[in-house]
Amino acid sequence: MIRSAAVVVLLLAMIAIACLDSVDYEPYFNAEYFRATTDYWRQQAEKAKPVTGDLRAGFARTLLTPGIGYASNNPSKGQFKALPLAGYGQRQGRSATGVHDDLYVKAVAFQVGDRLGIMVAADALIIPRVVTDIVLEQLDRDLKLSRAQVYFSATHTHSSLGGWGEGWVAEAFAGGYQPEAISWFADRLAGVVRAAVADLSSASIGHGRVARPEYVRNRLVGERGRVDPELSFALVRQSDGDTAVLGSYAAHATVLPAGNMEWSGDYPGCWQRAVEKATGGIAIFLAGGMGSHSPVAGEKGFVGAERMGNGLAQACLDQLPGLSLTNRIAFAIAGLEITLPEPQVRISDAIRLRPWLARRLLPVGQRVFLQVFRFQDWRWVSTPCDFSGELALEIKDFARSRGFQAVITSFNGDYVGYVIPSRYYHLEGYEPRLMSFFGPNLPDYFEEWIRRLMVDSIHPTVEIQGEISVAEH
Repeated sequence: MIRSAAVVVLLLAMIAIACLDSVDYEPYFNAEYFRATTDYWRQQAEKAKPVTGDLRAGFARTLLTPGIGYASNNPSKGQFKALPLAGYGQRQGRSATGVHDDLYVKAVAFQVGDRLGIMVAADALIIPRVVTDIVLEQLDRDLKLSRAQVYFSATHTHSSLGGWGEGWVAEAFAGGYQPEAISWFADRLAGVVRAAVADLSSASIGHGRVARPEYVRNRLVGERGRVDPELSFALVRQSDGDTAVLGSYAAHATVLPAGNMEWSGDYPGCWQRAVEKATGGIAIFLAGGMGSHSPVAGEKGFVGAERMGNGLAQACLDQLPGLSLTNRIAFAIAGLEITLPEPQVRISDAIRLRPWLARRLLPVGQRVFLQVFRFQDWRWVSTPCDFSGELALEIKDFARSRGFQAVITSFNGDYVGYVIPSRYYHLEGYEPRLMSFFGPNLPDYFEEWIRRLMVDSIHPTVEIQGEISVAEH
């Protein structure tokens, strides 16, 4: 008996040694992944140099709503026997039962001189990496577009198409894997980018923002934390009068509960429809810093989504007539492939799964993308995650202290979980425990590079150290 117990103990010890490791708290600026990213940016920084000239812009949209069954007679909708809704694990991969409101993919292309960039957003939970890779392959072939030129985002509605994720974690949120869902999603995205580029013509742009704190709350720490209350927006008007409005807000698109089984854009879809009805153009919603931020709709279900979406739309529409539009702008694109730290899937504050095992659970590569589009004194910043609204506030404060404005958006064509302030890393709960995939240093690491990209879109630096230092954190 003693010998058997000893064997069991030995086996358990061997398993623990093979599968478990200590959590890495080494400062990011001392790590090899930081040095690798720094070396890469030294080679890329010159590409962030702005160009000044007359703006051309093009708009496009296309349906993303999947057809329900093969009986659908709408050729613009994909044909699926059944397709799950992505967003809530409680649905357990069940299929959508119908359409409450249509889903779309929309894009605005911007060109100044030889600099071309496209902002594209989908009524979707996220834009997964497998879809992004297909889209970029098509756009490189058809339009010679690089990764930095395509600015992805999603509305983060939890009532859009699933089936695009392979593996335990992805399928828990997006339902059973269906390769045809990936093809459908990618074709919609690539097609709308091509259409927006084909629509390029002389245009003007103006930016604004308005605070609407009544629609958002901090779900992680409540009143002890901060919220980002700003609805940020841009109005783009072509010379023939056609318009596009881009908007971003930080509340999660979770007004509709897990019990909803119909396709819907949630409150961002309501915002888009209301703005489009009032302006006659297109409206594009890009999810803001939604990490830790929940909606406060005032009502449940579709009534609440309409109430919140329409309220935010009216706040935006009230501001549009007062915007100053300009045709001649400084335009810059700063994109950077970020080397990630090792994954840190934790068992406790001190113990994590070894990276080889964590990578089997998390379908995330070793690099992701951060990106900045500069329009005059405004910076739109894309992130590959649920980026914290509290971190977004810090970045906005940093930008204002240097004389420009920042808008932070999430879900830029990859997904690395939640990126929340490091001070919350030890808390219990969904965001700090289950969804903080890459450890306590990722937030500061991302913030460092976002600041650098924003500054280098003003005047690129040859040596990366200087304008921003570790001490500024």
